[in-house]
Amino acid sequence: MSECGSCSGGNCSGGSCQENPQDLKIKKALGKIKHKIVVMSGKGGVGKSTVATNIAVALSMAGMKVGLLDVDVHGPSVPRLLSLQDEKPHMERDCMEPIAWSRNLGVMSLGFLLPSKEDAVIWRGPVKIGLIRQFISDVTWGDLDFLIIDCPPGTGDEPLSALQELGPDAKAVIVTTPQGVAIDDVRRSVTFCNQVGNEIFGIIENMSGFVCSKCGSVENVFGVGGGEKLAQETGVRFLGRIPMHADVARSGEEGFPIMKLGDHSPAGEALNHIIKPLLDLAGRLQEQQDTSKPVDGALSGDNGTTRVAVPVAAGQLCQHFGHCEKFALLDVDNATRTITKGELLTPPPHEPGVLPRWLAEKGAKLIIAGGMGARAQSLFTESGIKVVVGAQGGDPETIVNAYLAGQLTVGQNICDH
Repeated sequence: MSECGSCSGGNCSGGSCQENPQDLKIKKALGKIKHKIVVMSGKGGVGKSTVATNIAVALSMAGMKVGLLDVDVHGPSVPRLLSLQDEKPHMERDCMEPIAWSRNLGVMSLGFLLPSKEDAVIWRGPVKIGLIRQFISDVTWGDLDFLIIDCPPGTGDEPLSALQELGPDAKAVIVTTPQGVAIDDVRRSVTFCNQVGNEIFGIIENMSGFVCSKCGSVENVFGVGGGEKLAQETGVRFLGRIPMHADVARSGEEGFPIMKLGDHSPAGEALNHIIKPLLDLAGRLQEQQDTSKPVDGALSGDNGTTRVAVPVAAGQLCQHFGHCEKFALLDVDNATRTITKGELLTPPPHEPGVLPRWLAEKGAKLIIAGGMGARAQSLFTESGIKVVVGAQGGDPETIVNAYLAGQLTVGQNICDH
């Protein structure tokens, strides 16, 4: 029997591939996922699951469609970290739905499928590999910007299978703590990724200093800089440091991610810094800088008009939307792409969630801002308002007309929180 040349498994008959049906399902599922990020570490106890969960939450709050897959078979902790322990996925014969944590984040874990939280999973490698394949082929992930995979520590079956099934375009984010005993093990993760041929997107140094909740001083309990030094030695991007803080531990215990508590804490600010390269990877900034067309679907208001909101101070774009004096609300004719009328309104006091709800009540469908943090962008998105950030300045009509003409100049989102 001759092989067709394109078959990797030898399942050929008469020169045409008879591909495994599950392989076809995996290929189809992965074709709908733009970016696959495997969060791993050669060392246990470095907070990898906490980091993976908060990265997924932060990306979803920035408006990305995200899936979070927990493949830690022997210690699935993602359900607890998201307060989903009692959830069970809806299952059909050949598929199951991920648990929806929010509109933008779906989650799957073996923890959802175990009869009891106390059950020990005593499986050998082939069974674990089969589960990972099933979580990719049979879970209805749909169209995703990111699939974040939380792997158990080490360089064994789970991370190897995850990278092999996801393919060569999957990227690794490696988590470590600063001390040498962790760095030694994590260095093996770098070697592992190099050997299997997957790119390392970056290294995160977790538990990098303890922040006193009373005085704010930082004590380097485990030292500092080990992760950054490893990144320099291996030529890998250093994504940043996440400090130890009581809020992080408490949020994990209570199943409420630190990013959802707000991004002004030291850990929240660090995570916002860490996800920026991931947002760049997703092309978010590139899409905003592509002035050839407005945001897809933004001009779709009722009665053929769309209301656009622009935060202003002294008649000009206010770079920090939460500090604006007024909001300019401009009505745009969708057919002619022209401004038909506008008004200036004084917003209510700025508190989390207030402005998105208020603007939604005023009929806004799009906001053009200079700077806006990930949490605020998520709240606007959840209120049905599309977001464009990085606008450089000018009066509201000029900004909106430039947007409508595909000539709006945008740059860096100046708001880091």
